[in-house]
Parts: sequence; structure tokens; C-alpha cells
Amino acid sequence: MRDLTYGPEGRLIFRFAIPMVIGNIFQQLYNVVDSIIVGKVLGEQALAAVGASFPVFYTLISFVIGIGSGATVVISQYFGARSYEEVKRAIGTIYIFIFLASIVLSAAGIIFSREIFTLLKVSSDVMPEAISYFSIYLSGLFIYFGFNSTASILRGLGDSKTPLLFFTISTLANIGFDLLFIIVFKWGIEGAALATIVAQGGAFLTAVFVLNRRRHLIHFSRRSMVFDWEIFKKSARIGLPTGFQQAFVALGMMALIRIINNFDTPVLAAYTAASRIDALASMPAMNLASALAAFVGQNLGAGQLKRIRKGVRATLFMSWGLSLGVMLIVILAGESLMSLFTDNKEVIKHGQDYLVIISSFYPVFATMFTMHGTLRGAGDTLIPMFITLISLWIVRIPLAAYLSGQIGTVGIWWAIPCGWSIGLIGTISYYLSGRWKNKGVTGKQNRKKSND
Repeated sequence: MRDLTYGPEGRLIFRFAIPMVIGNIFQQLYNVVDSIIVGKVLGEQALAAVGASFPVFYTLISFVIGIGSGATVVISQYFGARSYEEVKRAIGTIYIFIFLASIVLSAAGIIFSREIFTLLKVSSDVMPEAISYFSIYLSGLFIYFGFNSTASILRGLGDSKTPLLFFTISTLANIGFDLLFIIVFKWGIEGAALATIVAQGGAFLTAVFVLNRRRHLIHFSRRSMVFDWEIFKKSARIGLPTGFQQAFVALGMMALIRIINNFDTPVLAAYTAASRIDALASMPAMNLASALAAFVGQNLGAGQLKRIRKGVRATLFMSWGLSLGVMLIVILAGESLMSLFTDNKEVIKHGQDYLVIISSFYPVFATMFTMHGTLRGAGDTLIPMFITLISLWIVRIPLAAYLSGQIGTVGIWWAIPCGWSIGLIGTISYYLSGRWKNKGVTGKQNRKKSND
């Protein structure tokens, strides 16, 4: 475990973020390779089916992700306050919750999959593969939750290296199973979904084995899994606004898919491929924000407010530098990157348009995420939820619907950074108000006034 409450702020955040960046690049690299294999071997319809499934999956899990992130903040702050028994109880509580939630969500998603995809206006040529992929993917939901929750909890405890091991195992296994199931066994898009379940399941079992051997704060046993209502309520208080925020984002993605489906299948295929590249490109800024959230959580728990301000400034400078570099790479190599997924010139053209427009605003995205990471680490998630609601549902979606009718598909792409810009203005304004400083769960954030 790493104590983030002393030492050079920028260096601590950077060193803590590096394993996270590498791990998540591995994870996103799998998504890229998976889409390349699906697009090249199975064709643009299968690629579109994968793209249609993701926002539905994300919508279903958004509240669980929110409460899980709330638990991570609670764990981080208890760890910063040296309250180790509460840390253990919080960990047991979140694992019990995700087990029960995964059962309910898997059943609901599988039962109503056809109705959901019909609502999204998924075309008849894509629908069967979308339902098959989605249903198999959901059957491994508990594995997905367990794997990602373990990584998030470790980060909240200041350990970003162990999750890197798990993500590396998962990614390499995932790519291997993709090649085996799709190319050798010829199981089609169902093989792509099954490869993810098998790979993440293996990585999760590895995590259980490794952490139990270490006599860690995280210990998987019947005795250690105790549900604490008080800790759950604290996690829910912090996490539910994040859950709503994630749900707004996920529903916004579904609304965007519905708008995209007003065009031909190649547009959805292009969006799927380009968004994979975009997700990979945005990883450094997002992981720096996640590292900052853990830093803020521990330092707020310890009452170190001056260190938080320095950490935010350092993270902003690092994020801006990385974002500008990634922006140039994506703009210059957009067409070549898209050609990795497909030989269809129409798909490549639509995807290149997306990448040029979106990547031009990466510094805006990085700043917005840095501010969100600060507020999330402080446990202040309600106002960011409303800011997301406004930027997404009052700006991005209506603008995408309007512009797509005026200037075509590029209008959809332009609506995305417009939403980011509004979200950035709101988030910076709230951060500067300073109200987030009083949202900690341990009560120590007000004890060191000299640090404020």
C-alpha cells in the first residue's frame, strides 16, 4: 500500500498513475485488437453489433459502478485516516453488493435485450449478432464486477502496480482467446464475447489467489465478507450521484447510437472503431485523474488541504502535455489507424472525421477529467452529476440531433466536444467555490485549518 499523504505531490501522482496508464492501455488495447479482429474477420456488421452493445452494457452497470466508486472513496479516506478495520469492512461490503447486483442485472439485460436494441433502432442485419454478443457478455457480469472492483479498491489503497499485473494477464489472454475462438474455432461474434469472460475470469481468480497469499487488507474468505449497512450508506451517498452521472453518460451514448442509426451501418461501424482509438488515446488523462482522486481522498482524510491544491496543479500540467502529444498523433495518423479495422473506405472516412474533430479537444477533456477526479476523491459527487446532466442532455444530445440533420454525421461528432466545453466551465466554477473541501467521511478535513 502507498501512503500519498507525504512526499512531492506531482511525482507521487505521476508514479502512482504510471502502472494505471499501462494497465488501462493494455485493457483498451484489448478492445482495439478485439474490434480489429471482429472487423477484419467477421465484417462491418459484426463490428457494428459490438458498438451497439457497449452503451447498453454500460447503462446497465452504471449504478453499480457509481456505488463502487463511492466505496473506493470511502476506503481511500479510511486508509488515509489509518482506520484499517473500517477499510476491511468497506471492502467486504462492496463485494457482497456487486455479487447480488450482478445477478439482477444479468437477468434483466438478457431478458429485455431485443426490446432494448429495437429502441436503439439497430438495423435488422445487425440485430441478431448484437443480441448474441450482448447476452453472452452479460452472463459474465459478476466476473467483470469482481475483476474491476478489485483493481479499483487496490488503487484506493495506494496500490496501482498489482492491478497492472491483473490487467496484463487479462489483456494477453483475451487477445489469445479471441484469435482461438474467432479464427480457429470459427465461433463468430459469440466467440469474441466468450473470450472476454474466460480471460477476465482467469485474471480474477489470479487476483484472489495472489491477494489471499499476501495476507492483504483484501482477503477473500467467508469470514472477511461482512456487509456493513453504515459503510454501505456512506458509499451510496457518495456513489449514487456518480451512478446517476454514469447512467446519464451511458444513456447519452445510447441516444447517440440511436442518432447514428439514422444513417447506414458503415457509420455505426466507423463510430465503433474510432471510439476504440479515442478511448485508448484518452487513457493517460483519465488515469492521471484517477490517481489524483486517490491522492485527494487520502489527503482529505488526513486533513492535508494544501497538498491537494498542489496535486491538482501538477496533474493539470501533466495532463495538458500528454493530451497535446496524443492529439497530434491521432490527427496525423487517423486514416492509418482506421484502416487497421476495415478495408471499407466509407467506414475509414467517417472514422477519420470523428478522430480529427474529437482529438482536437483532448486538452479540454483532460482538464474536465482532472477537475472531476478532484471532486470524486473528495467525495463530492452531487454537483458534478448535475453538470454532466446539463452538458450531455441539454447540450450534446440535442445538438447532435440538430446538426446531424443539417451537416450529416460530422454534426454528431462536433456535438461531443461542445458538451465537454460546457461541462468544463461548470466543473471549474464549482471547484473554485471550494465547497468540495467539506465532503470527507472521516471528519479530519476540517482539523488542519492552517493547510487551507
